[in-house]
Amino acid sequence: MFRVGLNPYGLAYTLGMQGAGTARANDRPIGMAGFVAIAREIGARCIELDGRWLTAMTDAELSRARDDLAGETVICSYWLAQREGETLAEAVRCTAAVGGGLIRLHLTPVLEGSRAAWGPRWAEMVAHGRATLLREAVRARDAGLAMAVEDHQDFGSEELLEMTADAGDNVGIVFDTGNPFSVGEDPVDFARRAGPRIRHVHLKDYVAQHTDEGFRLVRCAIGDGCVPFAEIAAVLRARGSSLTASIEPGALESRHIRLFTSDWWNGYPARSARELGTALARLRRNRLDEGADPRTPWERGAPRDEVIAYEMAQVRRSVENLRTMGFM
Repeated sequence: MFRVGLNPYGLAYTLGMQGAGTARANDRPIGMAGFVAIAREIGARCIELDGRWLTAMTDAELSRARDDLAGETVICSYWLAQREGETLAEAVRCTAAVGGGLIRLHLTPVLEGSRAAWGPRWAEMVAHGRATLLREAVRARDAGLAMAVEDHQDFGSEELLEMTADAGDNVGIVFDTGNPFSVGEDPVDFARRAGPRIRHVHLKDYVAQHTDEGFRLVRCAIGDGCVPFAEIAAVLRARGSSLTASIEPGALESRHIRLFTSDWWNGYPARSARELGTALARLRRNRLDEGADPRTPWERGAPRDEVIAYEMAQVRRSVENLRTMGFM
């Protein structure tokens, strides 16, 4: 049911994104060409491209990229900068130019479900995201493109369903399988609610480390953590059509979800105790001990080659696990 491929964000340092512009930048990144080569090596059935690669290209370079990617299912990844008057004109132009059919999008910079930390700015960002989505969905539709908004550790399924329904039939949801935990939602319940509108999946897994304030989510190979992939697949299979899905080990920084603090919940709709209890129980599977060091090599300041080896090993282990699970 999944046509599994690869996106760049589990290889952010290897590709040159992590630490770009700082003293810790990878001085020999492999970039988009190296990424496409890895995707093909693992037998990817879809390729998700970072929009920054594309917007930096000339028209001739975009045309050559389209020729090189001919026959591939291409998804292009963009996000809002939360600036007044911004559009997705470049995203639409570049996606169409390389033969992509779907623009993956996230609307806010919020991570770790930490809406309350933004104060009144959260409501302003939501309003901007909604207005931009409504307007730019028309632009995408006129270009023959679909858009899909990710649960990017900021929104839950109910909110995404409302926003995407308002925006039109060419707008759906990208389901990141690990991110519902970040907003106090169970991933299987997310799949049940959002299933009819899911257009693309990010296969992400985490191991959790419980803390006094909540829990940390630490990246791991897909299949080695707490995300219930078999249950999610069973729910999505019932929708009756196949989905593209990108392998995406999590960020190189752990995410601390502080939902045991009352203020963290400010700005959230109600979530049932039953569902929250189910999610918390899942987080105990393959968990880290409270005294363990949760840091990735990047967080420890490890040398370049160690960080690259860490990223590559997790991608390859993810492919092995997904093949064992029958997803590839």
